[in-house]
Amino acid sequence: MAVYTHLGAEVLGELIAEFDVGDLTSVKGIAEGISNSNWLVETTGKDGGGARFILTMYEYRIEVKELPFFLSLLDHLSARGCPVPRTIHDRQGQLYRQLNGKAVALIEFLPGVSVSAPTAGQAHAVGRALAQMQLAAGDFASTRANGMGPAEWQRLAKECGSHGLAEIDPGFAELVGRELPAVIAAWPAQLPRGTIHADLFPDNVLMLGDQVTGLIDFYFACTDLFAYDLAVAHAAWCFSNDGRSFDPAISAALIKGYEEVRPLSIAERSALPLLARGACLRFALTRAWDWVNTPADALVTRKDPLAFGRRLEFYADPANAAVFAAA
Repeated sequence: MAVYTHLGAEVLGELIAEFDVGDLTSVKGIAEGISNSNWLVETTGKDGGGARFILTMYEYRIEVKELPFFLSLLDHLSARGCPVPRTIHDRQGQLYRQLNGKAVALIEFLPGVSVSAPTAGQAHAVGRALAQMQLAAGDFASTRANGMGPAEWQRLAKECGSHGLAEIDPGFAELVGRELPAVIAAWPAQLPRGTIHADLFPDNVLMLGDQVTGLIDFYFACTDLFAYDLAVAHAAWCFSNDGRSFDPAISAALIKGYEEVRPLSIAERSALPLLARGACLRFALTRAWDWVNTPADALVTRKDPLAFGRRLEFYADPANAAVFAAA
């Protein structure tokens, strides 16, 4: 979540009027994230009691033709009791609108906060919520290929170039050069798959204590390996922000929570170290590309690619494969 496009109050007021949510009372840009422009919107509400929403303008990495998949998935999961925000349809029943040539959507605001130092109890709850979400999407009719899969990692690495990666850090360039071909060559294809979140970082989960109140930011959701989804969450939750410190208690709790709802197969568990290496390549390379290409005047905080380079080194060490062993 970020703000790349700046909209005036009059434009925002006219836009919000296209939804049956009351009159606009306040709006604030949200700086976190990297792909879209986002605002926290407050209105008088349909009944005059006040209401809050998230307004998103889709800037890049998201094809407008794919928005029905993302937004309908939110409605599907919400209807099945998952803590997922509904899409607010406009007065004509549309999932999204066009503004200045870009798509915009209004999303339900959910309570809770994103934790920066998760506890084992919170990790356990997140593991359960992730598995529940995957199962709840089992009858979601639409499918979508993973646009951030191995082919995209190769493209990003090529675009950054060895010189660009070395400018971030020479060791990082060497690590990517070694790991990328090895992981792609061994990537599994026959594991169980379905609809996954694919980006379940702590800032995409809202919590109140140990309760998950919101799974948000589904704009990388796709049809892919269930265990890869768990590997992404593992890499995102089990390390310090800089990737230097691994927390085994968080790791054990996350996997336990997940398996209480959806037990892993033997093949999935065996593949987790490789899947985690792939997850790290995905985020290291997208961060590297963003590091080089983020506009200087964008209201956005660039994320350090080395934080996932360090995670990648951890997962690539055979001695650390035991973190995924059955309890």
